Amino acid sequence: MEAQYKNIHQDIIDQCKLGSRDAQFQLYKLYYKSMYNTSLRIVANSNDAEDIMQESFLSAFRKLDTYEGKVSFGAWLKKIVVNRSLDYLKKRRVVFEEINERVMDEEPDPRMEIREIDLNKLKKAVMQLPEGYRVVLSLYLLEGYDHDEISEILNITNVSSRTQLLRAKKKLRDILVKDELFSFN
Repeated sequence: MEAQYKNIHQDIIDQCKLGSRDAQFQLYKLYYKSMYNTSLRIVANSNDAEDIMQESFLSAFRKLDTYEGKVSFGAWLKKIVVNRSLDYLKKRRVVFEEINERVMDEEPDPRMEIREIDLNKLKKAVMQLPEGYRVVLSLYLLEGYDHDEISEILNITNVSSRTQLLRAKKKLRDILVKDELFSFN
């Protein structure tokens, strides 16, 4: 089957399919940082994220023949990392709340001052969110999943996904205000 997406690293991927360890290491070096960060945003523990990233690469190399080229290799690999990270959370019995309430549209607060926030402080604030909120927020804002995809992945309703995202944003705002990284006029 001919790939529908032209990867910029297709020659390395082809060598990996032939079993080249050097090519696997090259591919690992190209993607490990972003895959580690993806997992870290979901599991919030650097050691666990490292393990999950390693397992995901091993899985990807074993399943490389199933990669059809319908999406970029990075997107395919990221899906493996996201799924493994979520499996890890499920094993730890993280419960994603099923919420049956109407989602209110979030309106920006006109009193809110927007200024530059230190990225590391923002990351630290995100890591303080409850796991369910952090996972939904990460999948939606950082990984680009929509609420239908999140609800399917986490086995929750679309409304629950939307509500948890709104609550995550509110909680994150509260943390930032408390830490004086964000203020009201």
